Amino acid sequence: MKDRIIKEKLFNHPIEKIWNAISKAEEISSWFIKADFKAEKDYQYTFTSEPNEKGCTTINGIVKEANPYVLAYTWIVADTNIETTVTWTLEAIQGGTKLKLEHSGISSYAGDTAIAMFESFNGGWDNCINGLTNYLKQEVNAR
Repeated sequence: MKDRIIKEKLFNHPIEKIWNAISKAEEISSWFIKADFKAEKDYQYTFTSEPNEKGCTTINGIVKEANPYVLAYTWIVADTNIETTVTWTLEAIQGGTKLKLEHSGISSYAGDTAIAMFESFNGGWDNCINGLTNYLKQEVNAR
């Protein structure tokens, strides 16, 4: 069972723009998920998805690290009590920023649930990176 999802993406945006997009509640809420979030160590955050046929999904956790340009937090999907960790790492590169997203600890789910959650998270993070990419193209470039 794989325990870690890693996504990397190069952006032609300054590191500060990417940092703001992943660390400020109003920006996270506009491209990813409704967020009560602060990039402050020990902040207890809540993400709430838009309602769909399955209802709303709530994700809770605690910010473990918020040092530009590393943001790490626990990730607990409602009703599971299973703690995993999401870490965003940014690196300034020539002409932009390299983003690395890592989601680890997924094997903490029991049996087949771990496989299902890995697949769900993997696809979800692809959608997340696409949402961030589109947000940066539209919103940040428009400012």
